Amino acid sequence: MTVHPRTLSTRARLALLVLAAAAIPLTAGAAATGGPSTAATAAASKHRGPKPTVVLVHGDWADASSWEGVTSRLLDRGYTVVAPSNALRGPTRDAAQLASFLRSISGPIVLVAHSYGGFVITNAATGNANVKALVYIDAFIPDAGQTAGELAAGSCLDPGTAFNAVPGPDGVVDLYLRHDRNGTYPGYAECFANRVPRWKAALLEAGQRPAAADQFSDPSGPPAWESIPSWSLIGTADRVITPARQRVMSKRAGARISTVDAGHLSLVTRPDVVTDLVVTAVRATR
Repeated sequence: MTVHPRTLSTRARLALLVLAAAAIPLTAGAAATGGPSTAATAAASKHRGPKPTVVLVHGDWADASSWEGVTSRLLDRGYTVVAPSNALRGPTRDAAQLASFLRSISGPIVLVAHSYGGFVITNAATGNANVKALVYIDAFIPDAGQTAGELAAGSCLDPGTAFNAVPGPDGVVDLYLRHDRNGTYPGYAECFANRVPRWKAALLEAGQRPAAADQFSDPSGPPAWESIPSWSLIGTADRVITPARQRVMSKRAGARISTVDAGHLSLVTRPDVVTDLVVTAVRATR
């Protein structure tokens, strides 16, 4: 039988209200026992740790836009991503600048570099406890005292033909990669951007940032990979830093090695593979 509230006496209505109020905490308690408590969820989240900030460092004859394919994929997966400008002046100066930038980031960091950027992160991450992983993409992984000129041995970039040297007012000589000249020598497209579609290589070449000539004789300092876990992706068709050289450097650093069917710019031609490796490094360090 259904009893309409209006047919009840005042005393009866009050009794129903009291019963309803008493039932609320019982219902809340039942719901809590049916799933994880707020405290348990918070504890699990704390144990797993926050998502790190992913910092992408470009190399010579490029800029942060070279990371666009990787950046967009990481953002789609919910990561915080920054791709600071790399001055390309040499490991000593560039690493100091990046180290200062990293200190402005709170929480864990996964540091990713392409090509010469490997020199920069190897030096900039030293002593920074927030850096949880180093990820090298077609990159130099130097030891203390080594130079880019030394590790670039065997490169398709011939120092006598590949560069357009432009002296600056501060005495620094900027090196731009020359356009390929009828196949007589490999330059930007045939060497640096091999496997990149010609139209894309032309855009990258037009917007290239020069490398300081002094950069190639500036020795690297104590390597951060001695204490920070590292990963390395090697393009099997890389002509700038030979795959054999990359493998030697990677093994010395104790890096987890992966390969990809790509040239030196796998971050441009295979951003999906690069992104997956970055995410692998993130998950391994949380």
